[in-house]
Amino acid sequence: MKRGFTRLAFTPAVEQTQHRLGARARNRDLETIDTGRDRITPDLAAFIAARDSFFLATASRDGQPYIQHRGGPPGFLGVLDGRRLGFVDLEGNRQYITPEQDRVSLIQADPSLL
Repeated sequence: MKRGFTRLAFTPAVEQTQHRLGARARNRDLETIDTGRDRITPDLAAFIAARDSFFLATASRDGQPYIQHRGGPPGFLGVLDGRRLGFVDLEGNRQYITPEQDRVSLIQADPSLL
């Protein structure tokens, strides 16, 4: 059974490319080895709580990608439990695109690395 991000990222086409380029065996290990990285750790929760913005990347039911910036005071994005995040959905442009997306990724930058 696939674990963590590989359930989403390693589609059949990705696996074929990995195989063709000689990377499939290594990546197959990522699917099965429990790295412990599929939970929100206390350190990660602290990092998330300190952020004042993130990018929300989504894909619609028909596969169209969409990326938008979300910002607010530190803490507007928070940890609900070991696998779920929640954020205050501040009034924006009133397009209501995000609630109709069924695939979501959050992208955060560590300002100390910029």
